[in-house]
Amino acid sequence: MSDTKILHEYVERLKEANPAWVADLKDTYGEVTVTVSRESIADACRFLKTENGFDMLADLNGADRGPEEDPRFEVVYHLFSTKHFNRLRLKVLLSEDDPHVSTVTSVWKTANWHERETFDMFGVIFDGHPDLRRILLPSDFDGHALRKDYPLRGYEPYSLT
Repeated sequence: MSDTKILHEYVERLKEANPAWVADLKDTYGEVTVTVSRESIADACRFLKTENGFDMLADLNGADRGPEEDPRFEVVYHLFSTKHFNRLRLKVLLSEDDPHVSTVTSVWKTANWHERETFDMFGVIFDGHPDLRRILLPSDFDGHALRKDYPLRGYEPYSLT
C-alpha cells in the first residue's frame, strides 16, 4: 500500500470521527495536508494522537500569505508517528482581524515552544496557552518580524545614536 493511500485512511478516520474536522484536503507530491477549522484543531490533534498513533508534533509553524490575502495567516502542524513512521500535515487558516487558535499544548508538551515562536514571529494568539510571551525577540519589539508588513529593504527598529 502506498504511503499516500495510508495517509488518506487517516483522513477518512478523521472524517468518520467528525466530518467538521476536515475542511479541505490536498495531496501533492506524496504529502497530504488537511485543512482543519480553528475550532476543531485541538480535538483533531488529540484524536490523531490517541487513536492513530501520531505521537509526535515534529513542528508547528506560521506563515503569512500577505496583507492582501484573506485569510492571511496559516498555522501548520507537522505530525509524525514513531510507531508507523507516517507523516501528516494539518493546517489552520486565520484572518488578520482574528488571529486566534486553540493551543495544542495539552496534546503535545512541545507545542509550548513552537506556539510561542509562532506568536512571536507572526502574532498568532494561541488561546489557552500556559505562557504565551515572546521567545526570540526583545519584549519591547514593535510588531512581528516574519509578517509581510515590512518594506523589502527592511528598517532598523533600534537607533544606535
